[in-house]
Amino acid sequence: MSNFDHPPRILFLYGSLRERSYSRLVAEEAARIIADMGAEVRFFHPHELPLRGQVPETHPKVQELRELSQWSEGQVWSSPEMHGNVTGILKNQIDWIPLKIGSVRPTQGKTLAVMQVSGGSQSFNAVNTLRILGRWMRMFTIPNQSSVAKAYQEFHEDGTMKDSPYRDRVIDVMEELYKFTLLLRDQVDYLTNRHSERKAQEKDKN
Repeated sequence: MSNFDHPPRILFLYGSLRERSYSRLVAEEAARIIADMGAEVRFFHPHELPLRGQVPETHPKVQELRELSQWSEGQVWSSPEMHGNVTGILKNQIDWIPLKIGSVRPTQGKTLAVMQVSGGSQSFNAVNTLRILGRWMRMFTIPNQSSVAKAYQEFHEDGTMKDSPYRDRVIDVMEELYKFTLLLRDQVDYLTNRHSERKAQEKDKN
């Protein structure tokens, strides 16, 4: 039985710095939905995050991102599709999260939901790339995903999402992320225990 002693901790990353960023708006809509289900949500805002390698890892924004990643049990990555792929803004955030900090793996075993927005017709290029990145970061990416076409038509002036099949899919994705995060919570150590890593640890001891 999963440990229900605290709400699922979900971190949201988005991939645009625009004042009216649709990747941020869909993330905020998703955050309200999953918070209503009982999750605790936090956002990392990528404004003023330097390019990977431009500053030392001690930079405050880098430390903020890494601490939030370690705090989270699940994450949501939301990107616009630009030139057929994710934006550099989102990729830069992921690049700053290493696979390992000392003995801590900031993303290994965490759940992940991926979402994208498009200015034109529906596409899945960005979410497909996000799935590759999630696998590389050793995360459990849930089966469902969200792709919002013509995003400029899908939000009210106040930034909330209009009732539509796109919003229904966002609800489905958040519901699935919530369930997977709870179900995997107590199993992460078991599921991520690897032969090659045990072998390396034994070698270090000898």
